[in-house]
Amino acid sequence: MAKENKSLGVVAAMPQEIAPVLARIKGYARGNIDGRNLYRFPVNGSLVYLIESGMGPAQAAAATRALIRHAAPGAILNFGFGGAVLAGLEVGELVLADRVFRLDQEGLGELPQPDAALASLVQDYSAKVGVQLRRGGFITACGIRNKTEMASRLGGSTPLPLLEMETAAVLEQAQSAGIPLVAIRGVSDAADEELGFAIEEFCDADLHLVPWRVAWTIAKRPYLIPQLIRLAGNSRRAGKRLALAVELALQALTRQPQP
Repeated sequence: MAKENKSLGVVAAMPQEIAPVLARIKGYARGNIDGRNLYRFPVNGSLVYLIESGMGPAQAAAATRALIRHAAPGAILNFGFGGAVLAGLEVGELVLADRVFRLDQEGLGELPQPDAALASLVQDYSAKVGVQLRRGGFITACGIRNKTEMASRLGGSTPLPLLEMETAAVLEQAQSAGIPLVAIRGVSDAADEELGFAIEEFCDADLHLVPWRVAWTIAKRPYLIPQLIRLAGNSRRAGKRLALAVELALQALTRQPQP
């Protein structure tokens, strides 16, 4: 991490991921950079800057660049929801990234690993209060992907893989700036839950949710309603556990002298 009192950066995509964290914070200031919500609050004498990136790799990369430019953080924490690819992870479980992959038109490629020392620091600190963070691989895609197909692609090479949409982009920007990163995800859908919709059906070209698109898709395909209700409940459950993990990570990262 950074020198004493160096700021800490945090990147998360959606209000549904961020709100449970803010509910645990005893006072924060809200601002805006580059059209994105930015929350600022102190933890153990360090300033924490949490930016709401929006969904998808492009938004996450732009938000991380803005955060680095604005706050010059000594380390970055990325958090959010993820979908389990293989059996072995249940809704609400917490996973710490030890490998990160990017899935794009060129295929599946692995990035340099997130900071191992920070990952161990966060995992050990959380374990002391009974919060288990399991180690796994995060697979960043630009949309929803079929889990069965993804499992076949991985061929068992990665334990506890999670599908998500931002971590590789955040990691790439952090590493380009020489900033260590740690990433935590809460499981919002188990491996046996294939999502029956594409994210583009609900969003604009920049992956911003558009209410009329949501309503139109549901009107055309009302059979999606039970799954959407189930996923909303899963996200609330995962969000509560994820918020605790994020709070513990912030405590761990700000208690340590940063190199």
